[in-house]
Amino acid sequence: MKAKPGIETIQPYQGGKPIEEVQRELGLTDIIKLASNENPLGPSSLALEAGLEAVAQVNLYPDGNAYYLKQALAEHVGVASENLILGNGSNEVLQIVGETYISPHDEVIYSESAFVVYMLVAKVCGAKSIVTPMRRYTHDLEAMADAITDKTRLIFIANPNNPTGTMVTKEQTKRFMEQVPEDVLVIFDEAYYEYVGRLDYPQTLPYVEEGRNVIITRTFSKIYGLAGMRIGYGIAKPELIETMNRVRQPFNCNSVAQAAARAALKDVEHVHRSQRLNASGKVYLYESLDQMGLGYVESEGNFILVHFDQSGQEIADALMQKGVIVRPVAGYGFPNSIRVTIGKPEENERFVNTLKEVMSEA
Repeated sequence: MKAKPGIETIQPYQGGKPIEEVQRELGLTDIIKLASNENPLGPSSLALEAGLEAVAQVNLYPDGNAYYLKQALAEHVGVASENLILGNGSNEVLQIVGETYISPHDEVIYSESAFVVYMLVAKVCGAKSIVTPMRRYTHDLEAMADAITDKTRLIFIANPNNPTGTMVTKEQTKRFMEQVPEDVLVIFDEAYYEYVGRLDYPQTLPYVEEGRNVIITRTFSKIYGLAGMRIGYGIAKPELIETMNRVRQPFNCNSVAQAAARAALKDVEHVHRSQRLNASGKVYLYESLDQMGLGYVESEGNFILVHFDQSGQEIADALMQKGVIVRPVAGYGFPNSIRVTIGKPEENERFVNTLKEVMSEA
């Protein structure tokens, strides 16, 4: 049976290689994974305890409305529970947005070298992708505003962006939003926002409070260390949330993830430790890359895009042969680059030392 138009052109999403797969393929046992922007500290102990307790009742369906998690999130974010939708990771929220609001032949705007899921959502929904160029590895909001037509339905903005780690500023966002028509839906994908320390990072919640057609997506996968539990959320005005809930699959967030996420919100110190670890690791990696004469993009996330004079895939393959998994990013338009997650000090040191070995052998 033939798939609907556009599906055959989609390449399945390829995440960072799991440790187990590298063990099977190469027979290695001492492996570190710095490929998927996971929190190297793991989850909060409070989240682990809550998740383990919830496991005892997995014979029961979860609360499909995630009432208690929504209450906790509402207090944490500073919105009403009616402003929230939960997803099986923030990826699912992005998919729900597309399925709810994009029709065939609508136009969807996103930047080149932005998160690949935006392209996937547009293609699955039969929309036309309008891809704007980046400026200095960053979303060019002026170009995105200029690309708006009467067919534009939705605009995706990753802030910070993956894989470049760059962000658009408060002033840039303000000017952009002044140009966006009221009937165009703007998605601010803020999966890494807890890592940002800059004062000029835009606060997007006021757009929701003003009743604008804005959806903010965030996740428990990154700084909260719950990537394997797959839970994320969207923030928007109640009318948008209510409509998306008509499309959302029932019981899409499992009970263990809901319990762990609620507990994770309470562990503020775990978040602070994760931020401090990331900041110090970033400094170490910048200094090491500078010493090696390698170019890179300064990042607001928990990862760094590193440039080479040769194939990034070859570098990634050589590192993997020595038990260090990083992410080649040719699919994002950077054939001579890799993306490396900022890990624990010993993981960062191993990456640097192994990279030196690989480059000396090239």
